[in-house]
Amino acid sequence: MFKAFSTVVMRDLLLAMRHRSDILTTLFFFVIAISLFPLGVGPELNTLREIAPGVFWVAALLASMLSLERLFAIDFADGTLEQLLLTPQPATILVLAKVLAHWLITGVPLVLLSPLLGLQYDLSSDVIQVLMLTLLLGTPSLSLIGAIGAALTLGLRGGGVLVSLLVLPLYIPVLIFGAGAVEATVSGLGGTGHISMLAAIFLLSLVIAPLATVAALRVSAE
Repeated sequence: MFKAFSTVVMRDLLLAMRHRSDILTTLFFFVIAISLFPLGVGPELNTLREIAPGVFWVAALLASMLSLERLFAIDFADGTLEQLLLTPQPATILVLAKVLAHWLITGVPLVLLSPLLGLQYDLSSDVIQVLMLTLLLGTPSLSLIGAIGAALTLGLRGGGVLVSLLVLPLYIPVLIFGAGAVEATVSGLGGTGHISMLAAIFLLSLVIAPLATVAALRVSAE
């Protein structure tokens, strides 16, 4: 089972490296979206510190949605998806492997870039650490929830728009608690409660999302 899991992860990472433009599109969108706000709002540091949590989290949410349509599309087009569903290994394990590969490609770079981009908003080291922690907890939830929408819209015309409409309402709790933790830290109140809720959402998504995704994939494959 572990060998099948690691094989799917390595395969998806290898395919992603062959299509680097998809990865760079997500990263460039995240960087450009965050960098434009200081130019539009102005150099007032207090204002930048206040809007930073919302800006970072909205940009991360939208950036993660850019690649959702391609999560299962390539495997669906070449017949690999049907073979994965017919393997003796549990389909939920294989779905988790694909979601992990998606997060490593789209979520981890956002976490690593956030400290550098946070300097544009004059964020302190403590706030940047909380920002990285919230992104580290929240972006896997975005990938897990997004996998459900990607599976439901697999093979449909205009799937990218439909994915956005399906998963955006489910992303809102992650957005609220992620931005809320950073905002509470900026104001000096502490974001422990928000971080705990983010962790709870991640654990709940880790249990429910693979099961829902597999059910949706079986329907789409038929």
